[in-house]
Amino acid sequence: MLGVLRRAGRPLRLEEIVAALGPTSAAAAPAQIEELLRLGEVVQNRRGQYCLREQLPGLVVGTVQAHRNGDGLLLPDDASAPIHLTAHEMRAVMHGDRVAVRIEGPRFRGRPQGSIVEVLERRTREVVGRLHVEAGLAHVVADNPRVTHRVLVPPTGLGGAEPGQIVIVELVRPPGRDAQPVGRVTRVLGEHGAPGMETDIAIHSHSLPFEFAADVLAEAAAYGTRIPEDAIAGREDLRGLELVTIDGEDARDYDDAVWCERVRSGWRLIVAIADVGHYVRPGSALDREARERGTSVYFPNRVLPMLPEALSNGLCSLVPGEDRLSLCCELRVSEQGRITRSRFFEGVIRSAARLTYRDVGEFLAKPAARHAPALEALRERLLALHGVYRSFIRERSGRGALELDTPELKLKFDAQGRVAALVEQARNDAHRLIEECMIAANVAAARFLDRHRVPTLYRVHGLPELDRLETLRLFLREFGLWLPPAEEIKPEHLRELLRQIGDRPDALLISTAVIRSMTQAVYQPGNIGHFGLALDHYAHFTSPIRRYPDLVVHRGIRQVLLAQDPQALVDWHGPFPVLGQECSFRERRADEATRGAVAWLKCYYMQERIGEEYDGIVSGVVDFGLFVQLEGLQVDGLVHVSALGQDYFTRDHSGFRLVGRSSGRIYKLGDRLRVRVINVSLDERRVDFEPAGESGEAERRRRRGRPFGRRR
Repeated sequence: MLGVLRRAGRPLRLEEIVAALGPTSAAAAPAQIEELLRLGEVVQNRRGQYCLREQLPGLVVGTVQAHRNGDGLLLPDDASAPIHLTAHEMRAVMHGDRVAVRIEGPRFRGRPQGSIVEVLERRTREVVGRLHVEAGLAHVVADNPRVTHRVLVPPTGLGGAEPGQIVIVELVRPPGRDAQPVGRVTRVLGEHGAPGMETDIAIHSHSLPFEFAADVLAEAAAYGTRIPEDAIAGREDLRGLELVTIDGEDARDYDDAVWCERVRSGWRLIVAIADVGHYVRPGSALDREARERGTSVYFPNRVLPMLPEALSNGLCSLVPGEDRLSLCCELRVSEQGRITRSRFFEGVIRSAARLTYRDVGEFLAKPAARHAPALEALRERLLALHGVYRSFIRERSGRGALELDTPELKLKFDAQGRVAALVEQARNDAHRLIEECMIAANVAAARFLDRHRVPTLYRVHGLPELDRLETLRLFLREFGLWLPPAEEIKPEHLRELLRQIGDRPDALLISTAVIRSMTQAVYQPGNIGHFGLALDHYAHFTSPIRRYPDLVVHRGIRQVLLAQDPQALVDWHGPFPVLGQECSFRERRADEATRGAVAWLKCYYMQERIGEEYDGIVSGVVDFGLFVQLEGLQVDGLVHVSALGQDYFTRDHSGFRLVGRSSGRIYKLGDRLRVRVINVSLDERRVDFEPAGESGEAERRRRRGRPFGRRR
């Protein structure tokens, strides 16, 4: 198809393409054209002719990322710089659509600007939100803040829905530059605030696949529940080794197991990963579904797995006492934590135990004490794993990797499914041990694929943008912390900064600010290293049950192990830049969905606590007030300037202080503040606070303008 257009040297109509292909290929031509249009390799002009994108100068194909304020970005397939799209351009598209854009006009804040030439693929097919009826006209306001369009619903499309209900609307007409999208109600989710509603809203707001098609389930079920002997033949047998899984107490899919022993020059470590690629074959129904999902999505009270349960919790899960196929990485690690040798191989394992972070953490904290029999039986293995972990930490510290050890927030639910408590859970050495073992295996996988020149997806993390680093510098200066000029900042500077803050009361706030200054890690075929981990090579290899890029990496490794052509990977997956964009987009989609659900649940929890008082830290200063994060709950809310007292408050030149013109009162970033909850909006995911009064010492410090969190 592309060859026909290249040989013609000009745009062609469909009938001309069919004639050039000949009668044997004519029937497949329309479908091939549709696929090339979707990929952006071919564009249709206003005359209905098909043009090669490569012959259209200035044309860029990518995925639309919408912003809350109405404008957006095009994320190009080739991972080049994002292109700004004005609110006017965005009126014709929605978040996630694939479009072709022509770069034109002046730059916007350093970015090129573009105008949309053609919409290649509409990816938003339904919208979830609250139904409103005003002056007899119905519309739905989307719950997803990235969907800024109001979806009009004609009277014939209401489907019995009542104003105020949460509904799903199917789009029957997409948006245009001069028209809002039109939809019809296909399902009423229910009344606002019902248990589990937040997850249903998040699933449909972000178009997350939540049901498996019959052919996908049938394909998974066809593998049965036990591994046949012919599948084991030819693999290295590790069933005699005491490999163990270490996960959270509520984990259900175990995709990694570890084993370690002390050797003369350091350590021998084996990381065994579920061999998902044995079951999910390229082009199969399972593969298409896994790619469409991209990742498993973990809500506080529900999981949307990437693979059917027969695989994710069954044949692929490394449950104890059962034979499981695995793709293994064996590492030799020096005393200094450097990987001196590595090899990959197909294996069969039998996990010796399913351990939890809590139990292993307690064992490592007091190894001399007596522990449960299951742990005592694995004492030698656990001590060896702790030894290799300590060597990895020495190497990590030396290379300047960032260490963000923030506590995890767990939501607890009552019998009715309503959130009952927000609990912070600190990480221990068991969490860190597994993390370092997985990083080591991921590094080895990336180096292996690079060495063999195999097309793959690297997990890359670029240097933060200079303006973000400069903003971070100014932020940290208010806490008495120093960073060099933005253009000189290296990972070791940020690592040393995070080490300095230690157990300061404002440590979570500062580490969060560092995280927000970072660019987002993405998947792409071009390797630029990982800034945050200070690594030259990094790929995701260790979680193929729940991440599609890991499955792609497994396929690349297997092609080398079986001495087969690595270029087959391109035939299976299509252009890798497009695959990387897809995987990155679906990862962001899952993250936004879970963040939205958690934010809703936090608001639901706080609405029952209006009038209660909490200690917090000022996490942001804006012209209209202060953002405060509650200690131990990780709930953020706003103290509006009108609640600060009878005075005129303005931000000073630093941008990090609010100063009362008459009273001289100063509220500053990092200040500790006791606040009272005065209002909660579930729709807007917003909590409002007011100051709850302070001690005499706090008042004296406030007037002097000294921050509460700074150490002298």
